[in-house]
Amino acid sequence: MSSGETTGEVAHSKGESEAPPSRPQVLPGILLAAGIAGSLLGLLSSSAALVCGVALGTLVGNPLLSRTQSLTSRLLALSVMGLGAGMDLRVVGRVGLHGIGYTAVGITVALSAGLLLGRVLRTERDTSVLLSAGTAICGGSAIAAVAPVLRAEQRQVSVALGVVFLLNAVALVVFPPIGHLLHLSQLQFGLWSALAIHDTSSVVGATLQYGRQALEVGTTVKLTRALWIVPLTVAISAAVARGARERSGPRPKRPWFILGFLAAAALATYVPALHSAAGAVSEGARRTLVATLFLIGANLTRDTLRTVGFRPLVQGVTLWAVVGTGTLGAILAGFLH
Repeated sequence: MSSGETTGEVAHSKGESEAPPSRPQVLPGILLAAGIAGSLLGLLSSSAALVCGVALGTLVGNPLLSRTQSLTSRLLALSVMGLGAGMDLRVVGRVGLHGIGYTAVGITVALSAGLLLGRVLRTERDTSVLLSAGTAICGGSAIAAVAPVLRAEQRQVSVALGVVFLLNAVALVVFPPIGHLLHLSQLQFGLWSALAIHDTSSVVGATLQYGRQALEVGTTVKLTRALWIVPLTVAISAAVARGARERSGPRPKRPWFILGFLAAAALATYVPALHSAAGAVSEGARRTLVATLFLIGANLTRDTLRTVGFRPLVQGVTLWAVVGTGTLGAILAGFLH
């Protein structure tokens, strides 16, 4: 056998070994683009986008993993800022003053119980904080706000969001039948949904099935709770900064996007000329957040799933059950109205 033949065979063999990795990248690339486009066009709900992203990342593979990981945190911050444009601070303020007591108590109890469960189950600290914040306040939006400040890893954000949106999907199915079974009034069901369901979108979906008053109450109370993102994020930022100083490590990122969130809400509320634009910004932010959730799901790999285990899921489900049954019991007993 000549050296030319050997070289040719080696080159041929090398070409055969290199060809398969290049060809399969076409389909994942198409699916990645389709998922982003479907999210931005409003063809996918937040839960569907996350599920599709997880399916892509774990079953097919994300062909642009490093790029989507670096893009995700920026999109999360921008989405949170834009969501502020959809909030009327005057309405939220009136409802918030009425229920500020039990809102503060409920959030404090949920956060404390979540962190305690995390310690008992030995869940990773940042994952535990994200799950607790998402359950206590407003699901994906709270996780999106807290994650950059906490400097949580992509896999921790993915796991927390996955648990939260899984429970959101369950709530959409089981909450209305439970409400009818217990003969909850429109007001009671709206209040329970706002306090026990993670995301505003799922609160809207569940209360819409129950009735118009339930929808109004649930949406308004949930938006009130969403404002607690601000003090929670500031508190976590201070705690992380203090820890960084004690370790003489790099300073954490400051939550400037929260100022953007408040500025957008204030402009949408107090500048009538901007109402139409604010609605468009809010809708764009929601779609961007859905696209971001798709990317977060796509960033979740099989290797990540193998390292996560079942503890975050157990923590999330247990905490949700505690919050859901606790608030329902308080409403039925007349403590919350």
